[in-house]
Amino acid sequence: MTAAELHVVEETEIDRVESWRAEELIRAGYDPNDAISLAARHDIDLHEAVELLDKGCPIELALDILI
Repeated sequence: MTAAELHVVEETEIDRVESWRAEELIRAGYDPNDAISLAARHDIDLHEAVELLDKGCPIELALDILI
């Protein structure tokens, strides 16, 4: 196998954390695009984002509150 055939992807710890956060947000009910955007925002509390939906907050309002 040549170097050109070998594609190495280095995933950083931040990448892993953001992927996990996005998965949790999708599981909570956020649209995947919104979840990815929220997951990358480290100033947004994941638990608060999930809790808003758990308490019945509409997604659009939750996004307005969080962002």
